[in-house]
Amino acid sequence: MHPEHPVRLVIRDDLKRNRLTVFFRLILAIPHFIWIFLWSIAMIAVAIANWLVTLSTGTPHATLHRWSCAYIRYTLHLNAYLYLVGDPYPGFAGEESEYPVDVRLPPPGPQERWKTAVRIFLALPAFALATALGGGFAWGFTSRSGKSGYYSGGTRGALAGVCAVLGWFAILARGTMPKGLRDASAYGIGYGAQTLAYFLFVTDRYPDADPTAMLDGVGRPPEHVVRLVGDADDLRLSRLTVFFRLLLVIPHAVWLVLWGIATLVAVVMNWFATWFSGENAPVLHDFISRYVRYQLHVSAFFYLAANPMPSFGGRPGSYPIDLELPGPSRQSRWTAFFRLVLAIPAFFVSSALGYGLLVTAFLTWFVGLARGAAPWGLRNFAAYALRYQAQVNAYLFVLTEAYPHASPLEGAPTPEHEFAEAA
Repeated sequence: MHPEHPVRLVIRDDLKRNRLTVFFRLILAIPHFIWIFLWSIAMIAVAIANWLVTLSTGTPHATLHRWSCAYIRYTLHLNAYLYLVGDPYPGFAGEESEYPVDVRLPPPGPQERWKTAVRIFLALPAFALATALGGGFAWGFTSRSGKSGYYSGGTRGALAGVCAVLGWFAILARGTMPKGLRDASAYGIGYGAQTLAYFLFVTDRYPDADPTAMLDGVGRPPEHVVRLVGDADDLRLSRLTVFFRLLLVIPHAVWLVLWGIATLVAVVMNWFATWFSGENAPVLHDFISRYVRYQLHVSAFFYLAANPMPSFGGRPGSYPIDLELPGPSRQSRWTAFFRLVLAIPAFFVSSALGYGLLVTAFLTWFVGLARGAAPWGLRNFAAYALRYQAQVNAYLFVLTEAYPHASPLEGAPTPEHEFAEAA
């Protein structure tokens, strides 16, 4: 395991939300939109000055470092407010510990000059992933009607944005933010804060995409009946198979389509069986389970989360990243009847994670060719995304009525489950 990242996310949120302020959240945030725009303009000069100081002395200037830290902390507070990760109205100064979702930043320290000189290029992969996850603020130029102009705004993170929209409806109905959506959004804005800290020379430690490390200290959700199993420490990749990964996956893509046609028929039959009897047909359940497991194996291979070429049978224990699925059990008829409609929110989260998977696979491809191994953080994010997508498939295909859990954290076993494993 790699050492702890110097930029640490701190969450003291209780998930309770004020329905009124949530309903008008974007309107209430207008003063902050103006303030972040002005502060971002000033940060351009601060970033350039700090870059020159760090490049010449090897250490950021203490005052410039302090200003950068305040800016990073403020953007995190604002993102937490906008993405419904936190509830209170944020302050405008970016003070430490003033918000229930905060970030701990390191003091000025030595940084390698060569990394400082090319920081803007080194940060590009991290910005690409931050865009998929959410959080952070970036500068740039835009063109409208042929006119160019300066703008400042948040990186439009697919994951945090989707979770915020779904959370908005859930809060208005229940008065609380679902933990899975809160955790996923918190992970996104935390990674954005690490990326911004790296870009602004607060630290030369590269952002860490590992969800477990990012949400260290956050309570784990209950263990889901659909979960990943396998060798979590094996990061080895064959450079040859990585280079030709797209070609090697073609036979599996063809087989997935053919098997998927038969699975569609089996799912419809299983849906009718569950609707009428309240329980899966065992033969159909086993057939669909093998397809869902095989789909995970192929996805893990394609997205470079695992190295071996998968077999074509979807058998349990046949791949390093495997899927544990529940057996046939009683299910509520009404949730089975409306399963397709109920799964729509999970589809949106799964799509956002799929965007992140593409980014991580693209980055892992280059790292795998250079090092012969996958980066720990990127592989762990891929495992999180693959786990959630498998949960969506199992729920949609009526293998289980347990709804997919969006939290990047693996579920904690219940005391009963722990006792059974010990026995």
